[in-house]
Amino acid sequence: MISSTKNEQVKAVIELKKRAKARNEQGLFVTEGVRMAMELPKDRTVRLYVSESFLGNEDNQAFLKEFPAYEAVTDSVFEAMSDTRTPQGVLALVKQYEYGLSDLLKDRRAAHLIFLENIQDPGNLGTIMRAGEGAGITGVIMSRDTVDIYNPKVIRSTMGSVFRVPFLYVDDMLKTAETLKEKGIRLFAAHLAGRNNYEEEDYTGNTGFLIGNEGNGLSERLSLLADAWVKIPMAGRVESLNAAVAASILMFEAARQRRNR
Repeated sequence: MISSTKNEQVKAVIELKKRAKARNEQGLFVTEGVRMAMELPKDRTVRLYVSESFLGNEDNQAFLKEFPAYEAVTDSVFEAMSDTRTPQGVLALVKQYEYGLSDLLKDRRAAHLIFLENIQDPGNLGTIMRAGEGAGITGVIMSRDTVDIYNPKVIRSTMGSVFRVPFLYVDDMLKTAETLKEKGIRLFAAHLAGRNNYEEEDYTGNTGFLIGNEGNGLSERLSLLADAWVKIPMAGRVESLNAAVAASILMFEAARQRRNR
């Protein structure tokens, strides 16, 4: 049992937890919690750590049988490794995913893509991934300056969707959007100046939604690439919605239309 935070494995986990550079260099990320562990793809799981208390609880023995190889650490060491205030006692190192643009287009269904430009809030990105899976999206495309999807807060917010929804960071969002337009994907920008309400457009064909930064919205250049600007009508004095909420409304409208066509 590991009992010191000076242990090399422990220091490596803490580094992965804190620094995107370390995660990218090692090609690994950290997940926490029993639910996330149960959804882990076994072929991508590098190592599982459990706390002393978790190991000593008889109720957890059935769970541990699913992971015959694990490393036990003392509770104090696990707290240092954890990114949560109330650790559940389970933490895993997982191999990062490597998707290409073709992986986001290989689904036999009509494309249902989300483009995220400079999204900064980890909770927003995680929520968009989770809602996107529920709405049946075929992939997420992110600008390079979007928050790191392997940030522990993002991973927690996805509730496991990060294991199942293809995603891709791109250096040139404009070029990628243009490439996909050439492949027949219609782009819709969530925009305050939208001509039509979002439910008035047709999303049953190959579709991509453009979602911008929480504070500044979409850049002008990306907005101008859209085939249409759509707005979400508001009551009261509300001008706009949180990026994750707006994205969810659009994604589920596309899902509704596709169910009912």
